[in-house]
Amino acid sequence: MANCVNCAAPLPKGSNICKYCGTRNDVDLKMIHEHTIHEPESERTCPRCKTALQTINLKIEGKFLIEKCNGCFGLFFDPGELEALVDKSVTNVFDVNYNRIRSLGEQRRHDDYPVRYIKCPVCGKLMNRINFGSRSGVVVDKCKQHGLWLDGGELRQIMEWVKAGGQLLHHQKRMEMERLDIQREKRKIRQNAMKVGGAGGLGRFGSAREGGRTFGAMTGSADLLGLVGGFVSKILL
Repeated sequence: MANCVNCAAPLPKGSNICKYCGTRNDVDLKMIHEHTIHEPESERTCPRCKTALQTINLKIEGKFLIEKCNGCFGLFFDPGELEALVDKSVTNVFDVNYNRIRSLGEQRRHDDYPVRYIKCPVCGKLMNRINFGSRSGVVVDKCKQHGLWLDGGELRQIMEWVKAGGQLLHHQKRMEMERLDIQREKRKIRQNAMKVGGAGGLGRFGSAREGGRTFGAMTGSADLLGLVGGFVSKILL
Protein backbone atom coordinates (compact mmCIF):
# COMPACT_ATOMS: atom_id res chain seq x y z
CA MET A 1 0.00 0.00 0.00
CA ALA A 2 1.32 3.44 -0.96
CA ASN A 3 1.70 6.22 1.58
CA CYS A 4 1.17 9.95 1.24
CA VAL A 5 4.41 11.84 0.57
CA ASN A 6 3.17 14.73 2.70
CA CYS A 7 1.78 13.14 5.88
CA ALA A 8 2.80 9.46 5.43
CA ALA A 9 -0.79 8.29 5.90
CA PRO A 10 -1.87 5.26 3.84
CA LEU A 11 -3.55 6.22 0.59
CA PRO A 12 -7.10 5.00 -0.07
CA LYS A 13 -7.38 1.97 -2.35
CA GLY A 14 -7.87 3.06 -5.95
CA SER A 15 -6.97 6.71 -5.34
CA ASN A 16 -3.84 8.86 -5.20
CA ILE A 17 -5.43 11.59 -3.08
CA CYS A 18 -4.74 11.45 0.66
CA LYS A 19 -7.99 11.55 2.63
CA TYR A 20 -6.17 13.07 5.63
CA CYS A 21 -4.29 16.02 4.16
CA GLY A 22 -5.72 16.17 0.63
CA THR A 23 -2.34 15.84 -1.11
CA ARG A 24 -2.38 14.34 -4.59
CA ASN A 25 0.44 11.78 -4.84
CA ASP A 26 2.51 10.64 -7.82
CA VAL A 27 2.04 6.89 -7.37
CA ASP A 28 2.35 5.80 -11.00
CA LEU A 29 6.06 6.18 -11.68
CA LYS A 30 7.28 5.89 -8.09
CA MET A 31 9.04 2.52 -7.67
CA ILE A 32 7.95 1.57 -11.20
CA HIS A 33 10.19 3.56 -13.51
CA GLU A 34 13.04 5.96 -12.92
CA HIS A 35 12.77 8.86 -15.33
CA THR A 36 14.48 12.07 -16.32
CA ILE A 37 13.05 15.32 -17.63
CA HIS A 38 13.48 15.59 -21.38
CA GLU A 39 11.62 18.89 -21.84
CA PRO A 40 10.37 21.07 -18.94
CA GLU A 41 7.42 22.18 -21.07
CA SER A 42 5.93 20.73 -24.23
CA GLU A 43 3.34 22.08 -26.65
CA ARG A 44 0.81 19.62 -25.23
CA THR A 45 -1.65 20.75 -22.56
CA CYS A 46 -3.01 18.86 -19.57
CA PRO A 47 -6.76 18.29 -20.08
CA ARG A 48 -7.28 18.53 -16.31
CA CYS A 49 -5.08 21.42 -15.22
CA LYS A 50 -4.87 23.32 -18.54
CA THR A 51 -1.11 23.73 -18.08
CA ALA A 52 1.80 22.65 -20.27
CA LEU A 53 2.79 19.00 -19.95
CA GLN A 54 6.36 17.95 -19.18
CA THR A 55 8.12 15.48 -21.47
CA ILE A 56 9.93 12.76 -19.51
CA ASN A 57 12.20 9.93 -20.59
CA LEU A 58 11.53 6.52 -19.02
CA LYS A 59 14.77 5.17 -20.56
CA ILE A 60 13.30 1.81 -21.50
CA GLU A 61 15.63 0.17 -24.03
CA GLY A 62 16.94 3.59 -24.95
CA LYS A 63 14.80 6.70 -25.25
CA PHE A 64 11.12 6.30 -24.27
CA LEU A 65 9.32 9.65 -24.10
CA ILE A 66 5.88 10.31 -22.63
CA GLU A 67 4.14 13.42 -21.25
CA LYS A 68 3.36 14.05 -17.60
CA CYS A 69 1.49 16.74 -15.70
CA ASN A 70 3.22 17.94 -12.54
CA GLY A 71 -0.09 19.18 -11.14
CA CYS A 72 -2.42 16.17 -11.33
CA PHE A 73 0.27 13.57 -12.30
CA GLY A 74 -1.71 12.49 -15.35
CA LEU A 75 0.19 10.80 -18.20
CA PHE A 76 -0.22 11.00 -21.97
CA PHE A 77 0.95 8.23 -24.30
CA ASP A 78 1.24 8.37 -28.08
CA PRO A 79 -0.48 5.50 -29.95
CA GLY A 80 1.06 2.14 -28.99
CA GLU A 81 3.27 3.54 -26.21
CA LEU A 82 1.15 2.36 -23.28
CA GLU A 83 0.93 -1.17 -24.67
CA ALA A 84 4.70 -1.16 -25.26
CA LEU A 85 5.35 0.06 -21.70
CA VAL A 86 3.11 -2.66 -20.24
CA ASP A 87 4.77 -5.38 -22.34
CA LYS A 88 8.27 -4.28 -21.31
CA SER A 89 7.38 -3.76 -17.63
CA VAL A 90 5.34 -6.89 -16.89
CA THR A 91 6.77 -10.26 -17.91
CA ASN A 92 6.50 -13.93 -16.96
CA VAL A 93 2.75 -13.91 -16.35
CA PHE A 94 1.47 -17.40 -17.17
CA ASP A 95 -1.62 -17.80 -15.00
CA VAL A 96 -4.79 -15.86 -14.21
CA ASN A 97 -5.17 -14.93 -10.54
CA TYR A 98 -8.96 -14.68 -10.40
CA ASN A 99 -9.02 -13.70 -6.72
CA ARG A 100 -6.58 -10.86 -7.31
CA ILE A 101 -8.53 -9.63 -10.35
CA ARG A 102 -11.74 -9.71 -8.32
CA SER A 103 -10.03 -7.80 -5.51
CA LEU A 104 -8.76 -5.16 -7.94
CA GLY A 105 -12.28 -4.75 -9.27
CA GLU A 106 -13.53 -4.09 -5.74
CA GLN A 107 -10.73 -1.55 -5.25
CA ARG A 108 -11.62 0.36 -8.39
CA ARG A 109 -10.43 3.95 -8.21
CA HIS A 110 -12.46 6.57 -6.39
CA ASP A 111 -14.24 9.38 -8.20
CA ASP A 112 -11.31 11.80 -8.11
CA TYR A 113 -12.85 13.57 -11.10
CA PRO A 114 -16.45 13.90 -12.31
CA VAL A 115 -17.31 11.58 -15.19
CA ARG A 116 -17.04 13.70 -18.32
CA TYR A 117 -15.28 13.79 -21.67
CA ILE A 118 -11.96 15.64 -21.71
CA LYS A 119 -9.96 17.15 -24.55
CA CYS A 120 -6.95 15.62 -26.28
CA PRO A 121 -3.68 17.33 -25.22
CA VAL A 122 -2.64 17.51 -28.89
CA CYS A 123 -5.66 18.41 -31.04
CA GLY A 124 -8.09 19.68 -28.39
CA LYS A 125 -10.94 17.42 -29.55
CA LEU A 126 -13.01 15.47 -27.03
CA MET A 127 -11.63 11.98 -26.43
CA ASN A 128 -13.55 8.72 -26.09
CA ARG A 129 -13.78 6.92 -22.74
CA ILE A 130 -12.80 3.23 -23.03
CA ASN A 131 -12.20 0.35 -20.64
CA PHE A 132 -8.52 -0.53 -21.07
CA GLY A 133 -8.17 -4.13 -22.22
CA SER A 134 -12.00 -4.34 -22.27
CA ARG A 135 -11.96 -5.93 -18.78
CA SER A 136 -9.51 -4.00 -16.58
CA GLY A 137 -12.12 -1.68 -15.07
CA VAL A 138 -9.74 1.25 -15.71
CA VAL A 139 -11.54 3.76 -17.94
CA VAL A 140 -8.99 5.77 -19.92
CA ASP A 141 -9.46 8.64 -22.37
CA LYS A 142 -8.50 7.93 -25.98
CA CYS A 143 -7.94 10.15 -29.00
CA LYS A 144 -8.08 7.91 -32.08
CA GLN A 145 -5.36 9.93 -33.76
CA HIS A 146 -2.99 11.02 -30.99
CA GLY A 147 -3.03 8.61 -28.05
CA LEU A 148 -4.24 7.83 -24.52
CA TRP A 149 -4.61 9.93 -21.38
CA LEU A 150 -4.34 8.29 -17.94
CA ASP A 151 -5.28 10.15 -14.77
CA GLY A 152 -2.91 9.87 -11.83
CA GLY A 153 -2.99 6.37 -10.34
CA GLU A 154 -4.45 4.63 -13.39
CA LEU A 155 -1.13 3.36 -14.75
CA ARG A 156 -0.43 1.52 -11.49
CA GLN A 157 -3.90 -0.03 -11.57
CA ILE A 158 -3.35 -1.23 -15.15
CA MET A 159 0.02 -2.72 -14.20
CA GLU A 160 -1.50 -4.58 -11.24
CA TRP A 161 -4.31 -5.92 -13.46
CA VAL A 162 -1.79 -7.20 -16.02
CA LYS A 163 0.37 -8.79 -13.30
CA ALA A 164 -2.72 -10.63 -12.04
CA GLY A 165 -3.20 -12.15 -15.49
CA GLY A 166 -5.82 -9.70 -16.71
CA GLN A 167 -4.44 -9.60 -20.25
CA LEU A 168 -4.30 -13.40 -20.39
CA LEU A 169 -7.95 -13.53 -19.35
CA HIS A 170 -8.82 -10.93 -21.98
CA HIS A 171 -7.09 -12.95 -24.73
CA GLN A 172 -8.80 -16.16 -23.58
CA LYS A 173 -12.23 -14.51 -23.70
CA ARG A 174 -11.52 -13.02 -27.12
CA MET A 175 -10.44 -16.39 -28.54
CA GLU A 176 -13.56 -18.02 -27.10
CA MET A 177 -15.75 -15.37 -28.75
CA GLU A 178 -14.00 -15.93 -32.08
CA ARG A 179 -14.53 -19.70 -31.73
CA LEU A 180 -18.24 -19.17 -31.06
CA ASP A 181 -18.47 -16.81 -34.06
CA ILE A 182 -16.97 -19.52 -36.28
CA GLN A 183 -19.43 -22.10 -34.96
CA ARG A 184 -22.37 -19.76 -35.58
CA GLU A 185 -21.18 -19.08 -39.11
CA LYS A 186 -20.81 -22.82 -39.80
CA ARG A 187 -24.39 -23.41 -38.61
CA LYS A 188 -25.66 -20.66 -40.90
CA ILE A 189 -23.81 -22.14 -43.86
CA ARG A 190 -25.18 -25.62 -43.13
CA GLN A 191 -28.72 -24.27 -42.81
CA ASN A 192 -28.42 -22.36 -46.09
CA ALA A 193 -26.99 -25.45 -47.80
CA MET A 194 -29.93 -27.55 -46.56
CA LYS A 195 -32.41 -24.95 -47.82
CA VAL A 196 -30.77 -24.89 -51.25
CA GLY A 197 -30.71 -28.69 -51.37
CA GLY A 198 -34.34 -28.94 -50.28
CA ALA A 199 -35.48 -26.42 -52.87
CA GLY A 200 -34.24 -28.61 -55.77
CA GLY A 201 -36.76 -31.33 -55.09
CA LEU A 202 -34.63 -33.94 -56.87
CA GLY A 203 -33.31 -37.22 -55.56
CA ARG A 204 -34.01 -38.82 -52.24
CA PHE A 205 -32.43 -35.97 -50.24
CA GLY A 206 -33.23 -33.09 -52.57
CA SER A 207 -30.14 -33.62 -54.74
CA ALA A 208 -29.75 -34.42 -58.42
CA ARG A 209 -29.07 -38.04 -59.35
CA GLU A 210 -27.27 -39.31 -62.40
CA GLY A 211 -26.45 -42.96 -62.98
CA GLY A 212 -27.40 -43.79 -59.41
CA ARG A 213 -24.95 -41.24 -57.97
CA THR A 214 -25.86 -38.15 -55.95
CA PHE A 215 -24.11 -34.95 -57.03
CA GLY A 216 -26.00 -32.25 -55.16
CA ALA A 217 -24.86 -33.33 -51.69
CA MET A 218 -21.25 -33.66 -52.83
CA THR A 219 -21.24 -30.24 -54.46
CA GLY A 220 -22.96 -28.71 -51.44
CA SER A 221 -20.35 -30.22 -49.10
CA ALA A 222 -17.47 -28.87 -51.21
CA ASP A 223 -19.06 -25.41 -51.30
CA LEU A 224 -19.64 -25.56 -47.53
CA LEU A 225 -16.02 -26.44 -46.84
CA GLY A 226 -14.84 -23.67 -49.15
CA LEU A 227 -17.00 -21.04 -47.43
CA VAL A 228 -15.93 -22.13 -43.95
CA GLY A 229 -12.27 -22.13 -44.98
CA GLY A 230 -12.58 -18.63 -46.39
CA PHE A 231 -14.27 -17.36 -43.22
CA VAL A 232 -11.61 -18.87 -40.95
CA SER A 233 -8.84 -17.41 -43.12
CA LYS A 234 -10.33 -13.90 -42.77
CA ILE A 235 -10.38 -14.20 -38.98
CA LEU A 236 -6.81 -15.46 -38.76
CA LEU A 237 -5.39 -12.73 -41.04
